[in-house]
Amino acid sequence: MRKFSISQTQQEEAAVDITPMLDVVFIMLIFFIVTATFLKISGIEVDAPKASTSVVQEKANILIAIDENNNIWINRREVDFRALRPNIERLHAENPKGTVVIQADRLSRNETLVKVMDASRKAGVYDIALAADND
Repeated sequence: MRKFSISQTQQEEAAVDITPMLDVVFIMLIFFIVTATFLKISGIEVDAPKASTSVVQEKANILIAIDENNNIWINRREVDFRALRPNIERLHAENPKGTVVIQADRLSRNETLVKVMDASRKAGVYDIALAADND
């Protein structure tokens, strides 16, 4: 009976070096994180009125929603009207070139919409858009 022995050099040659593969996976991960787009949502579903002339707002960074009960929502949380202006100022400071988009439910009161627009202007944001569904 013969015994076969494997030398140290043959064992080293048989090992698979996975470092290049890990480098490629890491670079792909960084690429996907950098190129990912993150959607901002107001946090609630709003039944917006329909408009045939609506256009997409590209640089909307402050989304404010008004539900059918006239509650105001920013970033999935309900905001008291007295805290609306400081919230808008803070979000506008994060992205000064962004705009305010108000998503008002079609059953909400016009008075609430005007108050939100007024708070936005007092916070220094004059580029305000109203959200509507395409007809």
